Amino acid sequence: MLLSIITTHRPATELGFLLHKNPARAQCLEVAAGTAYVCYPEADETRCTASLILDVDPIALVRGSKRLTSDGEGFGLGQYVNDRPYASSSLLAVAMRRVFSTAMTGRCKERPELAAASIPLQISVPAVRCRGGADLVPRFFEPLGWVVEAVTSPLDPNIPEWGTSPYVDVRLTGSQRLADALHHLYVLLPVLDDAKHYWVSSDEVDKLVRAGSGWLESHPEKGLIARRYLAHRHPLTRDALARLAEIDDTEPEDIDNAVPLAELADRPQPLAVQRRGAVLAALRSAGARTVADLGCGEGTLVAELLADRSVERIVAVDVSCRALEIAGRRLRLERMSERQRSRLEIVQGALTYRDDRLKGLDAAVLMEVIEHVDPPRLAALAHTVFGQAAPSTVVVTTPNVEHNARFADLAAGQFRHRDHRFEWTRAQFRRWATGTAHRYRYVVRFVPIGTDDPEVGAPTQMAVFTKEAA
Repeated sequence: MLLSIITTHRPATELGFLLHKNPARAQCLEVAAGTAYVCYPEADETRCTASLILDVDPIALVRGSKRLTSDGEGFGLGQYVNDRPYASSSLLAVAMRRVFSTAMTGRCKERPELAAASIPLQISVPAVRCRGGADLVPRFFEPLGWVVEAVTSPLDPNIPEWGTSPYVDVRLTGSQRLADALHHLYVLLPVLDDAKHYWVSSDEVDKLVRAGSGWLESHPEKGLIARRYLAHRHPLTRDALARLAEIDDTEPEDIDNAVPLAELADRPQPLAVQRRGAVLAALRSAGARTVADLGCGEGTLVAELLADRSVERIVAVDVSCRALEIAGRRLRLERMSERQRSRLEIVQGALTYRDDRLKGLDAAVLMEVIEHVDPPRLAALAHTVFGQAAPSTVVVTTPNVEHNARFADLAAGQFRHRDHRFEWTRAQFRRWATGTAHRYRYVVRFVPIGTDDPEVGAPTQMAVFTKEAA
């Protein structure tokens, strides 16, 4: 499989900074499906091309939990002899996430202004399996601002009755943020193929909403994209469309395939829902009236805090201005009543620096935040939250890395999110939380969230800190 990213931005070699891959040397990285190589066939001031080559091991695919062939069941050797090593699909998308993980976050320490800017890009993926015909390619990519060229060829020029090849040579041209372009490909390559090489679970909804943030919620084909991305699993599709509707200011009940909540009563709650429920229960138990959501992201927890009338004041903090913009849309600030708006303060800030706006609150929440902080900066974060802001209650949740073995789509050693700097075992989290509580005069208790597996524990671990009496 081959993916080429070309820019004529000057100097074009700055593409290497954005991708965090040096144009001066080729690199290789082992991924779940085989080996990924990154090289630069051309790199000068006027034009630079970065190529990702995925060398798929078909035997390794058979060893996986899901054996994917081009035609479903296929013939006896179909699991070994198929198009998966050659046709760009979810295998390439997963390799992109592994190889270009930092680029997909939009971060670039050396060129931060360039990472935030749109630059001229050309994307080439020469063999994409497109179930439904090449016409789907412009339907998916043109609304995102790409000029699309999708070229097909006959299966055999000498035998016209065989028809057209299902493989499409896709070329995209446009001015985009590189991170956005990578997210477009990450979502839409498996959507075009209409198949995934791994089991699709509720975690895929989170991946789709994160990767589609800022573009999918307003896409005219978002329904079709969600269905294909989530392997036509209707409950997951409903969940994804409802969450996208929140961002897009569309009422969930206006979605074509929305269903009454009563019909969903027997469905297991997604882990994200269980996590928010546990955090809210801890805040209610503490009697918190004023709450800071530190690292609020796109405002999902903030929305639930606003719905709780016992919470009188909410301070939503995030370092990302873009995340705060999305949160504003999700919360419908422009439609919010004056009374509701007076309860909410949205502020941009880094949690590793003193911020007097956080003082005097009853509680602070760090929900799935600490694992996004470089370990050397955790002490500064703890001092800001526990030492300077010093609320009566602090609630912290973080993944339990021991439970990762239960996720079929996670390779050994792979984190749950591309931006995680670490993931802790239960013992590591307890050691950090206990030490922090002792240092800043708190008492801490621990709560598992999700199914508490007897061998590897729950998928999420939560610590509730309570300030000791003076």
